[in-house]
Amino acid sequence: MNNKTKIIATVGPGCDNKKTLQSMVDAGVSVFRLNMSHGDDDSKRKLYQLVKSLKYNNSRPTILTDLAGPKIRITKVDKGFSLDEKENVMISNEKTLKEKHIKVSNEFELSHISKGTKILIDDGRVQLKVLDNPSPNILRCITLIGGKVQVRKGVNFPGITLDTPSLTDQDIVDLKMALDQGADWIALSFVRSAKDVLSVHKIMDDVGKRIPVMAKIEKWEALDNLEEIADTFDGLMVARGDLGVEIDVARVPLAQKKVIEIAGALGKPVVIATQLLESMINNKTPTRAEVSDIANAIFDSVDALLVTGETAIGKYPIGVIKILAQVISETEDATTFQRESIPEDVNKTPEAISHAVCEISNDLDINILMSMTHTGSTARMISRYRPQAKIFALTPFENIARQLELIWGITPIKVDSYNNIEDIPDLCNKVLHKLKLINKGDKFIITGGVPMGIEGTTNYLSVQTHR
Repeated sequence: MNNKTKIIATVGPGCDNKKTLQSMVDAGVSVFRLNMSHGDDDSKRKLYQLVKSLKYNNSRPTILTDLAGPKIRITKVDKGFSLDEKENVMISNEKTLKEKHIKVSNEFELSHISKGTKILIDDGRVQLKVLDNPSPNILRCITLIGGKVQVRKGVNFPGITLDTPSLTDQDIVDLKMALDQGADWIALSFVRSAKDVLSVHKIMDDVGKRIPVMAKIEKWEALDNLEEIADTFDGLMVARGDLGVEIDVARVPLAQKKVIEIAGALGKPVVIATQLLESMINNKTPTRAEVSDIANAIFDSVDALLVTGETAIGKYPIGVIKILAQVISETEDATTFQRESIPEDVNKTPEAISHAVCEISNDLDINILMSMTHTGSTARMISRYRPQAKIFALTPFENIARQLELIWGITPIKVDSYNNIEDIPDLCNKVLHKLKLINKGDKFIITGGVPMGIEGTTNYLSVQTHR
C-alpha cells in the first residue's frame, strides 16, 4: 500500500522479535516508537539494534524515541492493594512506605496540593480527593472511585501546575542514548510551554547532534500555550491517554482538532496517539467506533497515526497494522486533501514556491512532484498543502530521508550527492525511470533551493518532461 497517512507502531513484549517487526513493516509501518518509560539501559539498546536490523526502502525504519518525561507514578504500594469508595488513604513521597500509604515519585512537592484537589490514578480508573496535608510530604485523601492500585501506574493532578522539570535525570540518559543509537525523532512528554524544548536542545548541542523534537500534548497547560509550542517544536503529538485525564474527556475531540488545525497552519507534522485500536489488544477485529475515529483523523489530514498498547502488549500486532493500513487506504481513496486557498501567512519565497508547485500540478494535471532537499524543509512545505500529486523527496542524506518518513504524503528517496542545479533534471529522470510511475513524455515538477543545503531557500521550480 502507498498510503499518504503514515503508521507509527510501538515496540514492546507483544512484538519485540525481528520476524514480527519485519512483518509489521511489510504491512505498512514506516516508523517505530521506542518507549523509554520501561526497561533498563541494556534492554533499550537491544530495541535500537533490533529496529536497525530491519529492512525498509533500502535502509531501515525510522525510530521515534519517546522520553518518559516527569510523569508522576506509583513507586511503591503493598501487594494486592485496593481501595473501596469513601475509604481514606495517604499519598506520600517519603522514603519509607507506611501502612495504607501509596508512595509516589519524589520529583515534586506535595505541600502546595490543596484541599479538594482531585487525584487520578491509572488514567482515572481510581479517583481520590485531597482532605488535608498532615505533613509536607503526605496527602490525606478520600476515595471517590475505588479499585486496584499497582506499582508504575500513573498519577495525575488535573488543573494543578506541578514543579517538575521538563527533563528528568533518566530522560537525559535516554536522550543521550537515543542520539548515540541513531534515533531520528524525539518525542518530549508532558510539554507545558515552548521553552521546554530548550533543555532538549542543550543536551543535543552538548553531544553535537540535533534531530527533530516533537511535543506531546497531554497537559492542560500545553493547550493554553499551544501556538507557541507548535511554533517552537518540530512536530506535535496528541497523546490522548494522559490528555483525557488532564482535561474533561468530553473536551479531548475538540482539543485534538485544535492541535491539528494549528499544526496545519504552521506546516508542522501532527500525530494522533492512544486507543486507536484498543480493542485489538485482545481481539482480532476492531470496533466500528475505533474505525470511525481513525477515519475522522485521516479526514482531518493528520500526518501519522500511532498505535501503542495495540502492538506493544497486544496479541495481534501484525493484524493491527493490516487493519490500520486498510482503513487508511479506503479513507484516502474517498478523500480530496488539498488545501485549495493560499494561507494568509504565505509571504516568503519558499512558502509561495511550495504552494505554486501544488497549484501547477492541479492546473496541468501533473501527478509527480520531485522535491530536491538537503534538510527536508522543501518537502515538508509541499506536504503542508496536501497535494493530490505524489511527493518524492530526493536527498543525499539517509537521516533526512528517515525523518521525512513521518511526514504526510512524502516518499523519501536517498540519491547520490548533487552539486549544481544543472544536474537535477537528469537525476530526477533516472529516479523516475527506476520507479516506473510515469511514461515517457509525461510531465513532472521539480522544486528545491539554491544555494543547496541551506534550510528555507526554496526558490526553484521547473516543469519537466520525462524522457
